[in-house]
Amino acid sequence: MIDQRLYEEFRDIGRDIFVTGLTSSHGGNMSVRVGDKIIIKRRGAQFGRLKHSDFVETSFQGKDSGIVRASTELIVHRAIYEKTSALAIVHAHPRTAIVLSLSRDEIIPIDNEGSYLLRKIPVVTVEMASGSKEMAEKVSDALRGYKIVMQRGHGCFAIGQTLEEAYHWVSALEEVSDIILEHKLMGEEMIEYRKHSESYAKW
Repeated sequence: MIDQRLYEEFRDIGRDIFVTGLTSSHGGNMSVRVGDKIIIKRRGAQFGRLKHSDFVETSFQGKDSGIVRASTELIVHRAIYEKTSALAIVHAHPRTAIVLSLSRDEIIPIDNEGSYLLRKIPVVTVEMASGSKEMAEKVSDALRGYKIVMQRGHGCFAIGQTLEEAYHWVSALEEVSDIILEHKLMGEEMIEYRKHSESYAKW
């Protein structure tokens, strides 16, 4: 049984992720690191209706009984915690960001808020997704230098010191992606308003 305050944070953020359309009913996952343990959403749990029983405590490394019920992407979460200073991870499937990832190697915000918060979001390609060793290595390596990364055609992984922080980056990514798509659909030339805008692509 996880701590009540931590459960409420999981529950509230899970609900917000679902109702804002950042993932499907059962898609994605979240976790936090507590010492040498990881608390992670169980596989198949509904994001918008999380219960105490929907969370699994497992070791940071090695095998234990928690692995059986944990998200299939536990291997990715473990790799991220090993290679970064993250204490929380949110993995979601934001629709517009996924669309952009199908044709771009990076998502570069064109709006002021997105430019300030994220600068640039790299897109990594993984042939074997959903909890593969390749996925764990590529995603965790990319997160060494970024707050959030996209896996092409799949979804994003965001890190933070808290679940709220990681959720913030996911929400910001989808807003950035919506703005990019809507501007492209307008078909109008962009009036550059940022100084040194070319530097964002080099971040």
